[in-house]
Amino acid sequence: MTTQPKKLLAVIEFFAHARLTGLYKELGFDVTAEGRVRKAVSLVRKLQPDVIVADFYFQSDFRDRLSNLESLLATAQPLTETRILLLYDPQDEAALDKVRQRMRVDAALPMPVADEAIRAVLSGWR
Repeated sequence: MTTQPKKLLAVIEFFAHARLTGLYKELGFDVTAEGRVRKAVSLVRKLQPDVIVADFYFQSDFRDRLSNLESLLATAQPLTETRILLLYDPQDEAALDKVRQRMRVDAALPMPVADEAIRAVLSGWR
């Protein structure tokens, strides 16, 4: 009896993080990568992934939100078994803290992020 690999949705907005899909696969995840948050929101509904890894950023010109990911995070909140890892720029930590007060984020790692740090978080979620 074989178990299905866990599904990981990688929301990659920073080009440098595209390389991380290889690490996710190495850890045994079935990876779906998406570069647009809007499309990722529909993938969360469709796939109901076990893990979401996403690039977080703050822009002061967002009119009604603090970050690029609030729609995605809101969609994932009812999926209580889905684990959420955000990769963020340390200068955006205050904005991330505000988002975390309103929405569940299971882990957050500052960039530049080492493969070992991602491996440590995701290994516990396999």
